Amino acid sequence: MPIPRRTRASLLAAARQQLVVGVTGPRQAGKTTLVRSCFSDHAYLNLEDPEHRDFAQRDPKGFLAREGGMILDEVQRVPELLSVIQTIVDTDPRPGRFIVTGSQVFALSEAISQSLAGRIALINLLPFSIGELADGGRLPATLDALLITGGYPPIYDRDLPPRTWLADYITTYIERDVRQVLEIRDLASFQRFLGLCAGWVGQLVNLSALATDAGVSANTAKSWLGVLQTSGLIALVQPHHRNYRKRLVKTPKLHWLDSGLCCRLLGIQDAAHLATHPARGAIFESWVFSELVKGRFQRREAANLFFWRNHIGEEVDLLADHGQTLLPIEIKSGATIASDWFDGLRRFAALAGAEAEPPVLVHGGTTTGQREGVRLIPWNDLATLADAV
Repeated sequence: MPIPRRTRASLLAAARQQLVVGVTGPRQAGKTTLVRSCFSDHAYLNLEDPEHRDFAQRDPKGFLAREGGMILDEVQRVPELLSVIQTIVDTDPRPGRFIVTGSQVFALSEAISQSLAGRIALINLLPFSIGELADGGRLPATLDALLITGGYPPIYDRDLPPRTWLADYITTYIERDVRQVLEIRDLASFQRFLGLCAGWVGQLVNLSALATDAGVSANTAKSWLGVLQTSGLIALVQPHHRNYRKRLVKTPKLHWLDSGLCCRLLGIQDAAHLATHPARGAIFESWVFSELVKGRFQRREAANLFFWRNHIGEEVDLLADHGQTLLPIEIKSGATIASDWFDGLRRFAALAGAEAEPPVLVHGGTTTGQREGVRLIPWNDLATLADAV
């Protein structure tokens, strides 16, 4: 039985309200499956198919000349279609007539900004969340098993070994998307760069050090990071801008949006290997971040997450910005609660005063309830926080 997607309600609502709906996200995140299940009465056309692509390029108006709705999969392959769609929906403004998807978010975003601004609702779909896996009865039994597997749908839908599938995914991503967009000739250098980025998981990004280690210029490293971001593989999380009378670190943190992919790039072999790996805590922190982002995207809301850290190393792993208040979230992969885990939360609360909401600690154990005024959320209950952040 397919694992239900929590984005479904937002997608259907968007199709009732907007002329065009676009679903973006990394390859193999489940975009095609979702849109086809939601819009089964729409004609489905995959522009990766050479025959469809050739027709669309030669005669875009003829290609789109249908009375009913259309799903255009991987529309970034023929971006000129979007300007034709613009003229169609301006003349015939029926909502939800065109559903478009795209994996190369960088190419699709540029085309949309030129042709469909104000006419399209965008949905960002990431791999399965912990809530979706629980809904479908497929949540791994242990934290390390979940982290090493990640959330990409084919692993669960076809019961594939994550280590093998993720290795193939990395190769396919490099060959298809990176070669097409960046025209990189030395793909081995980019693959090495990917591995180095995995090593920076959960850390402040030192662009110069990353570029030096990769053997490329700082400008090249910045460009490559940008492609990883727009591909939906990583996020660069910014420090929160309020000062609170302390000098703040201004460097972003690097988080991976799929823990399984990060583990594969780090060469982590299995759950037992992960349990003793020095990057386990950083991988867990990245995973929590990604789950909270998925919760926002499922509700069609932008990410509202930052971190706080000052020049003497006091920090809170995540801050959820709710406008007039901030929710501080500390993240620890350990299973046994330690008293010093609350230090950063206490310090931030003292500085932020009334702007600080009651803090949260997400951890790798099973303890629930409250301690020292902090709400405790075990890893397997993270969906409750993701639904509310």
